[in-house]
Amino acid sequence: MTILTFLATLTGAAWRLATPLIFASIGEVFSERAGMLNIGLEGTMLVGAFCGFATVFASGSVLLGLLAGILAGIVFGLVFAFFTITIKADQIVVGAALNLLGMGLTAFLFRTYYVSTGRGIEIAQPVHLPWLSDLPFLGEALFRQNLIVYSTIPVAILATFILYRTTFGLTLRAVGEHPKAVDVAGRNVTAYRYAAVAVGTGLAGLGGAFLTLGHSNQFVEGITSGRGFIALAVVVFARWSPVGAFFVSLLFGLFYALQLMLQAQASIVVPYQLLQALPYIMTIVTLVMVRGKGAAPSKLGQPYDAR
Repeated sequence: MTILTFLATLTGAAWRLATPLIFASIGEVFSERAGMLNIGLEGTMLVGAFCGFATVFASGSVLLGLLAGILAGIVFGLVFAFFTITIKADQIVVGAALNLLGMGLTAFLFRTYYVSTGRGIEIAQPVHLPWLSDLPFLGEALFRQNLIVYSTIPVAILATFILYRTTFGLTLRAVGEHPKAVDVAGRNVTAYRYAAVAVGTGLAGLGGAFLTLGHSNQFVEGITSGRGFIALAVVVFARWSPVGAFFVSLLFGLFYALQLMLQAQASIVVPYQLLQALPYIMTIVTLVMVRGKGAAPSKLGQPYDAR
C-alpha cells in the first residue's frame, strides 16, 4: 500500500467512523446551548443502536430503523428532561442513571431475543457519486460512502443556521445564558429546554443507529464503546459550535481509523491495546488542553426556577 493510498483510505474511514460522533456532538451542542448537560449520551446511543437493529431485523427497512433510532433517542431524552427540568433533579446524576439504564436494558433485550439468532441485517449501502467517486485517490474514499455519512454535512450546516440565523436559535442560546430574561420576554423556558434535549437525544439516537445500520450489520453489547463520552469532550473542544463539532469529530474519527489500520500492519510492533486506546487518550488530552479556556453557557447544568 502506497502512502497516498494509505492516506486516502484513512481519510474515508475517518469520516465514516466519525459519523456517530458528529450526530451525537451536534445534538449535544443544542442541549448544552439551552443549559442542559446530558452526560447520558452513551446510554442514549446504545438504545438508538439497539432499536435501529431490532426494527430492521423485523421489517427489513433501513429507513424505518433510522427513524426508530431517532425516536428511541427522543424518548430517552424526554425521560431525562422530565427529571431534570420538571422535577429539577441533578443533571449529572440523571445522565449517569440513563447510561446505566441504556447499557442494562439493551444487554437484557439483546440476550433475550437476538443473541441466539446469529442473523445480521441489511445495512445502508455505499452510494457512488458520479464523477466525484472517480477522482484519483480521494474519490473512492470520500465519495463512495452511504447516505448516512453524507448527511452529516447538511446536518452540521442546518444546525448552524438554526442556532445562529433563526429566532428559535437565538432564544435557545439565551435560555442557556439568561433564562430569566427569556421568561420575562414571554417565552417558555421549559418548552425550549425540552425541545433542545429532544433534538440532542434524537441526533444521539441517530448516531447510535448508524453503528448497526451503516457501519456494522449486528448489534453487540456496548457497541458504542464510549463514543457518547467522547462526544461530550468534542462539544467542549469545539466551543459549543455545530461546525466545530463536525471537524473535531473528524479528528477523533481519524484516530479511530488510524488505530484500526495500524493494527492491520504486520510491521507494527506496538501492542494493539495501546492502539485501541488512542481515541480515549486523545479525549483526555483534549480535555486537559481546553481546561479553563471554554466559553460554556453560563447556566449550563443549572435548573431554572421561575419563582
